[in-house]
Amino acid sequence: MKKASLFSLIAVFSFVFASILAAGAAQAEPQGKLVMFHAGSLSVPFQAMEKAFEAQYPKVDLVREASGSQQAARKVTDLKKPCDIIGSADYKVIDKLLVPDYADWNIRFATNQLVLCYTDKSKYADTINAGNWYEILQKKGVVWGHSDPNLDPCGYRALMVLQLAEKHYRKPGLYEAAIANRPLENIRPKSVELVSLLQTGNMDYAWEYLSVAVQHGLKYVVLPDEINLGNYQFDDFYTQATVKVSGKEPGTLMELKGGSCTYGITLIKNAPNPEAAVAFLQYMLSPDGGLKILKDMGQPPFIPCQVPTAAMQERLPKELKPLVEVKN
Repeated sequence: MKKASLFSLIAVFSFVFASILAAGAAQAEPQGKLVMFHAGSLSVPFQAMEKAFEAQYPKVDLVREASGSQQAARKVTDLKKPCDIIGSADYKVIDKLLVPDYADWNIRFATNQLVLCYTDKSKYADTINAGNWYEILQKKGVVWGHSDPNLDPCGYRALMVLQLAEKHYRKPGLYEAAIANRPLENIRPKSVELVSLLQTGNMDYAWEYLSVAVQHGLKYVVLPDEINLGNYQFDDFYTQATVKVSGKEPGTLMELKGGSCTYGITLIKNAPNPEAAVAFLQYMLSPDGGLKILKDMGQPPFIPCQVPTAAMQERLPKELKPLVEVKN
C-alpha cells in the first residue's frame, strides 16, 4: 500500500511539474499587441513582413503606423505614445532623437538611394534624362515636390541632392532656381504621399527612394552616385550638403550633413511588449526573413546588419547579437 501511494505521489508531482513547464512554455510564446512606428518608405516591405510574422506568431497583433521618421520618433519623445519598435529611413534620427533617453541601441539594416520619379502623364516625360532633369525642374508649369524635411528624411535628402547637383554639374544657382519653382504646397508630410499625386497626374515629378519607385511601378531618373546619396564611397562629397531641421527640443534647429542613405531600427526602452518586439526583430534581421523581403522589393539590406561599436552590440538582446556585426 505504501509503495502504491509513493507511486501515486510521484505521478501527481510529475503531472504538476509537467503542467508548470507547459504553462511556462505557453507564456514564453510572444503574444498581444506589438506597436511599431516606421518610415513611410518601409510600408510595403513591412506589410509583407507583418503577414509572414503573424503567420509564425498568430497570438501577436502587429500594429504599424507609417509617417516621416522624425515624426515617428517624436510620437515617443513629445507625445509619449506607447511604442515597441521604431524603424527610421535615416539611422541618425534614432541617434539624435532617441538614444540614450529612449533607446539603448540602433541597428543599421538597409540602404537606399534617391531617384526623381514621374509617370507618362508628367510634362517632358518623353525627354527627361540624367543629363537634363535639373533644367526641367526649373521650367515654368512643371509641378514637382518633396516631403517635409522636418518630418521625413526623404525631404531633407531631396534638398541635399539638389545642393550636390549644383556642385557636381558645376551649375551655380541650380539649387535656388529649382526651389523657386517649387511652391510650399508641394511639400507633403511624407514622401509616399507624393506617389498618389504622381499617379493621378496632379504632380509631374517627386523625389522618392528607389525602393518606393520600384514597389509602386513608377518611372524614375537614376542619378549619378556622386549625388544620389546611395553610395557610401562618396560620403565625403555628400557631407558638403547641409540642411537645418527641427531639433530635439521644440523651437530648436539641428544641422544635418549629407551621407549615404542608411536605415536604422531600435527597441524603445519602456516597450509595452518587449518579448514580441524581440521576436519580430529576430525575424526581420534574418537573411532569409525580413532582409530577403527588402532585397526582393528593391532595397539592398546589410547582411549581416550593423552596429558601430562592440559596446552597443553587447547591449543588444541575446537573440539579436548573432545577426549583427560591428562596423563603423
